Amino acid sequence: MERRKEKRFPVSISLEVSWKTPDGVLMKEEAVARLVNAHGGLLDIASYPELGTRVTLTNVLSAETIEARVLATPNSRIGVSHGIVVELVSADEGFWGASLQVKIASAELQSLEKSLRSQNLDVRLLKEFRDAVDYLQAIAGSVQQTREPQTEGNEESTDSRLVGERIRRAINFCLEVIIDFEAGHITEETKGLTELVETAEQISQRFRTLLTPGISRGMRDTDVAAPEPSPVGRRSRAESRME
Repeated sequence: MERRKEKRFPVSISLEVSWKTPDGVLMKEEAVARLVNAHGGLLDIASYPELGTRVTLTNVLSAETIEARVLATPNSRIGVSHGIVVELVSADEGFWGASLQVKIASAELQSLEKSLRSQNLDVRLLKEFRDAVDYLQAIAGSVQQTREPQTEGNEESTDSRLVGERIRRAINFCLEVIIDFEAGHITEETKGLTELVETAEQISQRFRTLLTPGISRGMRDTDVAAPEPSPVGRRSRAESRME
């Protein structure tokens, strides 16, 4: 009986599975890994080898191969309704690629967050930590989506996903800065304040052209100039160069 050594993580990794039948016939089937860890995982596969068969797995994306054995099939264990469960001959989380490694890192960060909570850490630091974990999970989702076959009506590009995520994070950061300002944590002595204001003005000017009907892309690129740095900004940068 298989004894689960580690938590499995949901992924979508294209594989090729090859093995020999008891009659010595070489078989090859396409498969998709769905739940994996460093020791093995659950594979979706149309036709599968017998229980105990030694198989060779090939990661289609990286072309890396690894040996495994079949631990369970739909006919051998209750709970395995489709596909097969395999155990890698030599544990290797790297075989599954970056998607699994990012998810493992995310899980470890969540565990660390729970530990930090028990130590009465400053709530603001916990919030920053949680935001970092949230961002990592979003990127892991993007990595997985780029590996999955695109279906009609679900062809969002990687650029679109990343830009959407950056805008979401930018909104959250701006709201957090507003909260800091209202709480009195931001003063005229706060480092980077001038540069932040200048950047916000540039973003505001450029984005407003997208929301204004009748302005062509060419006008957006040529008519919107970056704002001149304020005297305070010029002075702060000059002083930093002299230091």
